Amino acid sequence: MIDAFLLSIGQLSDRRILSLLLKVFIISLLLLAVFGVGAYFLLAWILSLTALNDGGWWAAAAAAIITALTAIFLFRVIAIFVLNIFSDDIVDAVEAQHYPSRSELAKPPGYMLGLKMGLASVGRAIGYNLLASPIYVMLLITGIGAPIAFFAVNAILIGRDLQDMVAARHIGDLAQMDEKWRINKVTRFGLGLTTALLLAVPFVNFLAPVLGAAMATHLVHKKRETALEESN
Repeated sequence: MIDAFLLSIGQLSDRRILSLLLKVFIISLLLLAVFGVGAYFLLAWILSLTALNDGGWWAAAAAAIITALTAIFLFRVIAIFVLNIFSDDIVDAVEAQHYPSRSELAKPPGYMLGLKMGLASVGRAIGYNLLASPIYVMLLITGIGAPIAFFAVNAILIGRDLQDMVAARHIGDLAQMDEKWRINKVTRFGLGLTTALLLAVPFVNFLAPVLGAAMATHLVHKKRETALEESN
C-alpha cells in the first residue's frame, strides 16, 4: 500500500497525469457550479410562490450554502463520477510507465462504459449512505462514531470503484472478473480509506481521485503478478 502511494505521488509530475488532473478538477467545479445555479433558480421559484415575492437574495444565500455543503459532503460522489469517465486515461498512463506489457494488451473501455460505471458508482454511494444514515444519526452522540462509520462505508465503496476501473481495461465483463484481478478485502478497504481521507482534506481533495486510481493500478497489477507466480 505504501509503495503504491509513493509511486503514485512520484507520477504526479507526468504530463498526462497533470492534464487529467486538470480535467477532473475543472469538470468537478463545473458540475458544482451547475448544481449551484440550478439550486438558485429552483429556490427563487419556490420563494416567488410565497409571501417573499422578492426572494432573490434569500435564494442566492440559500443556494450558496447548499452548494458549499454539497462540495463538502458530496464532493466524493462528484469526483469519483468524473474520474470514472477519464479513468482509462489515468490507468493507461500508470500502466505505460510501470506495466508496459499489460498496457499493450489492454482494451480501453471507452467513455460510455466509464459514464455507465460512474452512474453506477453514484447510485451505490447515495444508496448505501442513505441506508447507513440511521447509524450515522445514532452515532452522533458519540462525537466521533458517525465520521468513523461514514468513512468506513465510503472506503468500501471507493475501494471497489477504483479496483473496477483498472480491471475494466483487461476483462470484457466485470461480472466475470476472477480472483486474479481482485485486491484482497483488507487492501481494498485500505485503498478506499486512504482515498476517502484525502477527499476530505481541502485542496488535497482534488488530487485524491487521481492518486486513488494510480494506487489501484499498482495494487491490482501487483496482486495479479503474485497470483500468477503462485499458480506456476
